[in-house]
Amino acid sequence: MAINTEKNSYTVIFAAVMVIVVGSLLAFVASALKPAIKENQRFEKQQNILYAMGVHENSDAGSVNFIPTDKVEEAFAKHIKEQWVIQGGQITKDDTEAYLIDLKKQKTAAKEGRPPKLPLFVGEKDGETFYIIPMLGNGLWDAIWGYMSVNQDMVIQGVFFDHKAETPGLGANIKQRYFMDDFIGESIRKDNSYYGVDVSKTNNDPTNNDKVDNQVDALAGATITGDGLAAMVKATVRRYAPYLEQIRTEN
Repeated sequence: MAINTEKNSYTVIFAAVMVIVVGSLLAFVASALKPAIKENQRFEKQQNILYAMGVHENSDAGSVNFIPTDKVEEAFAKHIKEQWVIQGGQITKDDTEAYLIDLKKQKTAAKEGRPPKLPLFVGEKDGETFYIIPMLGNGLWDAIWGYMSVNQDMVIQGVFFDHKAETPGLGANIKQRYFMDDFIGESIRKDNSYYGVDVSKTNNDPTNNDKVDNQVDALAGATITGDGLAAMVKATVRRYAPYLEQIRTEN
């Protein structure tokens, strides 16, 4: 018996079957790819942490080139000497996977009154020690995040920023080399307190020669993203201040 494809019931049944088939296929693919996705996310975090402390493969003034994924684990093990987890005022210094801590979940924990886990990484390159701090904040459209390394004097040695959905050519430029490099040499301290760095539209130092003003030049057309990034840096600095001060005074 021929199937009447003109009936509404046929259309409904066909659509339902397609939804089930396609949904099952997508679930299968997602499940099969999950281990590879997690592995890539792990490599990406290692690359970003290393980039913030100056371990990368940049070849010119404008490039942003990470350590390749086939080399990043070895480089991470070489340069990251300690991973600390700060929780409830206590510091655990023997954690090997602190870099995998989900900052979004920790932010939620803090809002709910539970002590969050704060990761802090101790790196070493060319005989110099770096303290690398992860950050999470809000841009114009969605989340922004990054890593910032400082030396024992609390002077920034490097940063890496990224975003989920900022506007291309505007807020998305927080991950461009020319913007990130402006942070190098800026202090996160101001007037003997932990302040952070402003992303300023009124900065009178567009070439960023002044390294004692706690300011970098804003991105054109990206005021809200810049304000969100500055707020992220300042909030992170305040959160880590007691531990950073301990580092500063012990060295």
